[in-house]
Amino acid sequence: MNFRSTFAWVALVALVSGCQTTSVRSAWFDTDFTGPPMRKIVISGSVNRTADERVLEDIFVEKLSAAGVEAIAGHAVRLDDPGLPDASFEAAVANTGAQGLLLVTLLAVDTRTQVSTTMVRGGMGWGRGPWGGTTWTSVPVQQVSQYDLATVETKLFDVKTKQLVWAATTTTLNPRSVAREAPAFANLIIEQLASRQIISSK
Repeated sequence: MNFRSTFAWVALVALVSGCQTTSVRSAWFDTDFTGPPMRKIVISGSVNRTADERVLEDIFVEKLSAAGVEAIAGHAVRLDDPGLPDASFEAAVANTGAQGLLLVTLLAVDTRTQVSTTMVRGGMGWGRGPWGGTTWTSVPVQQVSQYDLATVETKLFDVKTKQLVWAATTTTLNPRSVAREAPAFANLIIEQLASRQIISSK
Protein backbone atom coordinates (compact mmCIF):
# COMPACT_ATOMS: atom_id res chain seq x y z
CA MET A 1 0.00 0.00 0.00
CA ASN A 2 1.26 3.45 -0.88
CA PHE A 3 2.66 5.18 2.20
CA ARG A 4 0.96 8.52 1.50
CA SER A 5 -2.43 6.84 1.11
CA THR A 6 -1.92 4.95 4.36
CA PHE A 7 -0.91 8.09 6.21
CA ALA A 8 -3.87 10.05 4.84
CA TRP A 9 -6.30 7.36 5.99
CA VAL A 10 -4.79 7.17 9.49
CA ALA A 11 -4.93 10.96 9.78
CA LEU A 12 -8.59 10.98 8.71
CA VAL A 13 -9.54 8.32 11.28
CA ALA A 14 -7.72 10.24 14.01
CA LEU A 15 -9.50 13.43 13.02
CA VAL A 16 -12.96 11.83 13.00
CA SER A 17 -12.48 9.87 16.23
CA GLY A 18 -11.09 12.90 18.02
CA CYS A 19 -13.65 15.41 16.82
CA GLN A 20 -16.56 16.10 19.18
CA THR A 21 -19.16 18.26 17.52
CA THR A 22 -22.81 18.97 18.24
CA SER A 23 -25.21 19.91 15.49
CA VAL A 24 -28.94 20.56 15.18
CA ARG A 25 -30.69 17.79 13.25
CA SER A 26 -34.21 19.17 13.45
CA ALA A 27 -35.89 22.16 15.10
CA TRP A 28 -39.35 23.59 15.56
CA PHE A 29 -40.70 26.79 17.05
CA ASP A 30 -44.13 28.24 17.69
CA THR A 31 -44.68 30.98 15.14
CA ASP A 32 -47.52 32.30 17.30
CA PHE A 33 -45.05 33.14 20.06
CA THR A 34 -44.74 36.92 19.99
CA GLY A 35 -42.80 37.46 23.19
CA PRO A 36 -41.64 39.32 25.02
CA PRO A 37 -38.36 37.40 25.09
CA MET A 38 -37.97 35.25 28.19
CA ARG A 39 -35.68 36.71 30.82
CA LYS A 40 -35.80 33.92 33.39
CA ILE A 41 -35.59 30.17 32.70
CA VAL A 42 -35.55 26.98 34.76
CA ILE A 43 -33.42 24.14 33.39
CA SER A 44 -34.19 20.48 34.02
CA GLY A 45 -31.84 17.83 32.67
CA SER A 46 -32.47 14.13 32.17
CA VAL A 47 -29.31 12.26 31.19
CA ASN A 48 -29.65 9.07 33.27
CA ARG A 49 -27.24 10.06 36.06
CA THR A 50 -28.11 12.54 38.79
CA ALA A 51 -24.55 13.87 39.02
CA ASP A 52 -24.42 14.50 35.26
CA GLU A 53 -27.85 16.14 35.31
CA ARG A 54 -26.68 18.61 37.93
CA VAL A 55 -23.53 19.37 35.96
CA LEU A 56 -25.61 19.97 32.84
CA GLU A 57 -28.05 22.27 34.65
CA ASP A 58 -25.26 24.25 36.32
CA ILE A 59 -23.47 24.77 33.00
CA PHE A 60 -26.69 26.01 31.38
CA VAL A 61 -27.17 28.42 34.29
CA GLU A 62 -23.65 29.75 33.76
CA LYS A 63 -24.05 30.12 30.01
CA LEU A 64 -27.52 31.67 30.17
CA SER A 65 -26.39 34.12 32.84
CA ALA A 66 -23.47 35.13 30.62
CA ALA A 67 -25.99 35.74 27.83
CA GLY A 68 -28.05 38.02 30.05
CA VAL A 69 -30.79 35.55 31.01
CA GLU A 70 -31.51 34.74 34.64
CA ALA A 71 -31.42 30.97 35.05
CA ILE A 72 -32.20 28.46 37.78
CA ALA A 73 -30.91 24.88 37.94
CA GLY A 74 -33.69 22.37 38.40
CA HIS A 75 -31.90 20.61 41.23
CA ALA A 76 -31.83 23.90 43.16
CA VAL A 77 -35.63 23.71 43.47
CA ARG A 78 -35.77 19.91 43.78
CA LEU A 79 -36.98 19.18 40.27
CA ASP A 80 -34.55 16.24 40.25
CA ASP A 81 -36.51 14.42 42.96
CA PRO A 82 -37.70 11.21 41.22
CA GLY A 83 -40.64 10.94 43.61
CA LEU A 84 -41.89 14.46 42.94
CA PRO A 85 -45.54 14.37 41.75
CA ASP A 86 -46.43 16.27 38.57
CA ALA A 87 -48.45 18.83 40.50
CA SER A 88 -45.51 19.52 42.84
CA PHE A 89 -43.15 19.74 39.86
CA GLU A 90 -45.37 22.34 38.20
CA ALA A 91 -45.73 24.27 41.45
CA ALA A 92 -41.96 24.30 42.00
CA VAL A 93 -41.39 25.67 38.50
CA ALA A 94 -44.13 28.31 38.88
CA ASN A 95 -42.77 29.42 42.26
CA THR A 96 -39.45 30.38 40.68
CA GLY A 97 -41.15 33.15 38.73
CA ALA A 98 -39.52 31.92 35.52
CA GLN A 99 -41.14 32.48 32.14
CA GLY A 100 -39.63 29.38 30.59
CA LEU A 101 -38.89 25.75 31.44
CA LEU A 102 -36.07 24.16 29.44
CA LEU A 103 -36.14 20.36 29.40
CA VAL A 104 -33.00 18.60 28.14
CA THR A 105 -33.33 14.85 27.59
CA LEU A 106 -30.73 12.35 26.41
CA LEU A 107 -32.57 10.03 24.02
CA ALA A 108 -29.79 7.59 23.13
CA VAL A 109 -26.09 7.00 22.58
CA ASP A 110 -25.55 4.72 19.58
CA THR A 111 -22.36 3.10 18.36
CA ARG A 112 -22.27 3.08 14.57
CA THR A 113 -19.98 1.38 12.10
CA GLN A 114 -18.88 2.89 8.81
CA VAL A 115 -17.40 0.72 6.07
CA SER A 116 -15.84 2.19 2.94
CA THR A 117 -13.64 0.94 0.12
CA THR A 118 -10.79 3.01 -1.29
CA MET A 119 -8.61 2.26 -4.28
CA VAL A 120 -4.94 2.69 -3.46
CA ARG A 121 -1.80 2.24 -5.52
CA GLY A 122 -0.55 -1.29 -5.12
CA GLY A 123 2.20 -3.41 -6.63
CA MET A 124 4.42 -2.62 -9.58
CA GLY A 125 3.99 -4.47 -12.89
CA TRP A 126 5.91 -4.55 -16.17
CA GLY A 127 4.54 -2.31 -18.89
CA ARG A 128 4.28 -3.17 -22.59
CA GLY A 129 5.98 -0.09 -23.97
CA PRO A 130 8.90 -0.36 -26.35
CA TRP A 131 11.38 0.04 -23.47
CA GLY A 132 9.60 -2.31 -21.08
CA GLY A 133 8.50 0.42 -18.70
CA THR A 134 6.68 -0.23 -15.41
CA THR A 135 3.11 0.44 -14.37
CA TRP A 136 1.38 0.68 -10.99
CA THR A 137 -1.77 -1.27 -10.24
CA SER A 138 -4.65 -0.14 -8.02
CA VAL A 139 -6.03 -2.42 -5.35
CA PRO A 140 -9.22 -2.03 -3.23
CA VAL A 141 -8.72 -1.52 0.50
CA GLN A 142 -11.65 -1.78 2.89
CA GLN A 143 -11.68 0.54 5.89
CA VAL A 144 -13.88 0.09 8.95
CA SER A 145 -14.40 2.77 11.58
CA GLN A 146 -16.71 3.08 14.58
CA TYR A 147 -18.08 6.17 16.25
CA ASP A 148 -20.60 7.07 18.96
CA LEU A 149 -23.52 9.41 18.35
CA ALA A 150 -25.49 10.94 21.23
CA THR A 151 -28.99 12.19 20.43
CA VAL A 152 -30.51 14.85 22.70
CA GLU A 153 -33.96 16.41 22.68
CA THR A 154 -34.36 19.94 24.05
CA LYS A 155 -37.72 21.61 24.64
CA LEU A 156 -38.62 25.06 25.93
CA PHE A 157 -42.08 25.58 27.45
CA ASP A 158 -43.91 28.74 28.39
CA VAL A 159 -44.48 28.31 32.13
CA LYS A 160 -47.65 30.40 32.21
CA THR A 161 -49.44 28.69 29.31
CA LYS A 162 -47.58 25.35 29.52
CA GLN A 163 -47.29 25.47 25.74
CA LEU A 164 -44.27 24.27 23.81
CA VAL A 165 -42.43 27.26 22.34
CA TRP A 166 -39.33 25.69 20.80
CA ALA A 167 -37.89 22.20 20.35
CA ALA A 168 -34.82 20.69 18.74
CA THR A 169 -33.05 17.38 18.31
CA THR A 170 -29.26 17.50 18.30
CA THR A 171 -26.53 14.94 17.82
CA THR A 172 -23.04 14.94 19.30
CA LEU A 173 -20.26 12.98 17.63
CA ASN A 174 -18.10 10.88 19.96
CA PRO A 175 -19.27 12.44 23.25
CA ARG A 176 -16.71 12.24 26.01
CA SER A 177 -18.59 13.35 29.12
CA VAL A 178 -21.40 15.72 30.10
CA ALA A 179 -18.89 18.09 31.69
CA ARG A 180 -16.85 18.28 28.47
CA GLU A 181 -19.71 18.45 25.97
CA ALA A 182 -22.27 20.58 27.86
CA PRO A 183 -20.60 24.02 27.42
CA ALA A 184 -20.60 23.84 23.60
CA PHE A 185 -24.03 22.23 23.62
CA ALA A 186 -25.46 24.97 25.84
CA ASN A 187 -23.94 27.66 23.62
CA LEU A 188 -25.58 26.10 20.57
CA ILE A 189 -29.02 25.94 22.21
CA ILE A 190 -28.77 29.50 23.52
CA GLU A 191 -27.74 30.78 20.07
CA GLN A 192 -30.77 29.07 18.55
CA LEU A 193 -33.14 30.57 21.11
CA ALA A 194 -31.64 34.04 20.85
CA SER A 195 -31.79 33.98 17.04
CA ARG A 196 -35.56 33.42 17.29
CA GLN A 197 -35.80 36.16 19.93
CA ILE A 198 -37.34 33.64 22.30
CA ILE A 199 -34.91 34.65 25.02
CA SER A 200 -33.42 38.02 25.72
CA SER A 201 -29.75 38.42 25.00
CA LYS A 202 -27.07 40.98 25.64
